[in-house]
Amino acid sequence: MSAVRASCPNCGAQIEFRWAQAVQATCGYCQSILVRHDLDLTKVGTSTIVPLTPSPIQLGTEGRWNGRGFTVIGRLVYRWTGGGWSEWHCRFDDDTSAWLSDAQADYVLTRLVTPADRLPDIEALHPGLVVVHDRVRYRLTSVTRASYVGTEGELPFAYQPGPDVPFADARSEDGGFATIDYSESPALLFVGESVELRQLELRNLREFEGW
Repeated sequence: MSAVRASCPNCGAQIEFRWAQAVQATCGYCQSILVRHDLDLTKVGTSTIVPLTPSPIQLGTEGRWNGRGFTVIGRLVYRWTGGGWSEWHCRFDDDTSAWLSDAQADYVLTRLVTPADRLPDIEALHPGLVVVHDRVRYRLTSVTRASYVGTEGELPFAYQPGPDVPFADARSEDGGFATIDYSESPALLFVGESVELRQLELRNLREFEGW
């Protein structure tokens, strides 16, 4: 599918949407957060300058997962009391999307899924809690309270800054990974697997001076 282009209402820069379902973009020139209504863009805020990290991933990085190609088109940056991490929004060749979590060289690729059963309430979370999805048992390993601190590129929803919210991570015995995101009600479930960068056949990585 060809890219969709529009102009930033704040600075006039051209904004290119590489994913037809993108709801929000961040202008790379003035950092305006723009919500899309067809080809009309509305400024809803301004993103903070996204901090540099030692990650080799960047907007435009390409790779493959489970036999399908993808391109990194967006990024959410989270902060919590122990540090921070990035969630890279990936558009696949079949026009679906997924998230590549990048936390201090620990990488996980997940997709948003529809849970078959009601997810546990925040108050019920505890280490060892079992969540079942598609007949796979995921055991809760950690709960982190975090908030958005910056965005880049295209996202599938409108960015909503606010207070810290819980994220519950769980793992299955066969290497599967699941995250319950309590930023919305009902909560959202993302399911996938831990990966190593070499598995993803990545291209167009960020280069570091001196490497």
